[in-house]
Amino acid sequence: MIKHPPAKTPTTRTLASWLFGQLIPYKSKVLVAMLALLISSGAWLLLGQGIKRTIDDGFIANNPSLLNQMLWVVIGIALVGSLATYLRFYWMIWLGERVSADIRQNVYRHLLTLSPAFFAQTRTGEVISRFTADTTLLQSIVGTGLSMVLRASVTLLGSLILMFLASPLLTLYVLIAVPLVLVPIRVFGRKVRTFAKNSQDKVADVGAYIDETLHEIHTVQAYGHESLDNQNFTQRIDWVMQAAHQRIRFRAMLVASIIAISVIAIAWVAWFGAQLVLSGALSAGELTAFMFYAVLAGGAVATISEVIGEIQKAAGASERLLELLNTQTELRTPKCPLALPQTVKGNIQLEDVSFYYPSAPQKPALDKVSLHIEAGQRVAIVGPSGAGKSTLFQLLLRFYDISSGGITLEGRSLADLSIAELRAQYALVPQESVIFASSVKDNIKYGRADASDEQVIDAARAAQAHDFIEALPNGYDSQLGERGVNLSGGQKQRIAIARAILADRPILLLDEATSALDAANETYVKQALEKLMVGKTSLVIAHRLATVVNADRIIVMQDGKIVATGTHQSLLASNDLYREFANMQWVDGLASEG
Repeated sequence: MIKHPPAKTPTTRTLASWLFGQLIPYKSKVLVAMLALLISSGAWLLLGQGIKRTIDDGFIANNPSLLNQMLWVVIGIALVGSLATYLRFYWMIWLGERVSADIRQNVYRHLLTLSPAFFAQTRTGEVISRFTADTTLLQSIVGTGLSMVLRASVTLLGSLILMFLASPLLTLYVLIAVPLVLVPIRVFGRKVRTFAKNSQDKVADVGAYIDETLHEIHTVQAYGHESLDNQNFTQRIDWVMQAAHQRIRFRAMLVASIIAISVIAIAWVAWFGAQLVLSGALSAGELTAFMFYAVLAGGAVATISEVIGEIQKAAGASERLLELLNTQTELRTPKCPLALPQTVKGNIQLEDVSFYYPSAPQKPALDKVSLHIEAGQRVAIVGPSGAGKSTLFQLLLRFYDISSGGITLEGRSLADLSIAELRAQYALVPQESVIFASSVKDNIKYGRADASDEQVIDAARAAQAHDFIEALPNGYDSQLGERGVNLSGGQKQRIAIARAILADRPILLLDEATSALDAANETYVKQALEKLMVGKTSLVIAHRLATVVNADRIIVMQDGKIVATGTHQSLLASNDLYREFANMQWVDGLASEG
């Protein structure tokens, strides 16, 4: 089974530590951004002192020369602050983009290590949502939110210090309001995080639904399901809005309450300061500078409260991404894998192999299967749907680990081999051809990236694909579209066969490789496959007589068990299930060949 992270929800501090830990490789750039931040914040703080001196020593003292001098000082401070702001903004935005890209890369790299069991239980659209919406949110937090909260923190601290120097008594009154500000942060912050995660989950569900319906658009339109799908989509959008409503409500309450407390505190302090000026205990310049810093401090608090709301939302995104990163594959990787022989011939042995899919742990997909496949042997596997034929392929490729028994390749247990080295011995041609949204050449080279153009063309010729490829607008450089939308079923299959031919691996796994071909092309491709299978171990899931009669051995499977083995003629004479299949599915083919 898939191992999930502990049920205990990680704290905001833990999630923040993980997120900002992504900045460690870029310490030098962080330092530049922080230095620029300190300079820009310091420049704006100096303006308060300039205001104080302008009022007390220039305006009230009626000193025009000082007023002119302070004008140039203010302009200089503004220019320095603007340049530092540019550097801070540039590098913080860059860091946000870089961290987001790193997280996407790490998550994608990790997903490629997970077994099909994970993807059988998780919708692709939901995973895509985590790549896009969640990482974009984290990018905003690191690039903009972090910059804002740090600048606001420096401004708040600097303002408090300068306020204290101007009037310790007024500063004391201001500090009384600080604990009051923390109350809504604590009360509403947790609510924002909870509802943010719920909202993002709903958005992910929308993404999954879009991915599913658009990928199956032919079926949707063929059955006239557009109206119902639109209704289902509208319902999911309503769920998104309902979840967002709760998040927005609590976040608005958080920001509004902090701003209200801050403004009331500043107004009260301003009134008290005015009394001190009237009594002569404080100069007008000192009060003006104090209020300037108080406004800066209030704005900083408002900024911090706004970013805290974003951070709580980002905590939900971080939690969802960490769920992916903490999901471990159930496939055990040996610390010191055994090496396969330099030349792998394809000796495969199964001993009492049983297997249960994680989604159906009560019913065995394979039940005590024992089978020996000799090197160079051509084995056909037949049986009804659900008999375990495709499961056998998945276990040989080690997409899943067996529940009991043992499987060996060249006498080495699959569990003791490097998974990458094991899978490098197989060339797979599935019944439903897999075509990627890239060029014809790239699709054929998928299993052998270093192949030359000449080798690609030779493989395409062997698969009877060269002629139709040359007829495409850009030949081997033609883009095939998502899932090969620009090709027919038979053309897709021939591309897949060319891929297997070019890979030139010792073991072939063919899941009825000619099923999508018309009669004329099937003949050519079968000839190519006959040549391809010479000297290779070939396992063929068969539905057609032509594939079976040429096999060295036929395996008949039913309900996860091997019920008979033999040649075509011997099984016709001895096995009722095989004979039934021959009569129902292959008799027409036999007659035509005869």
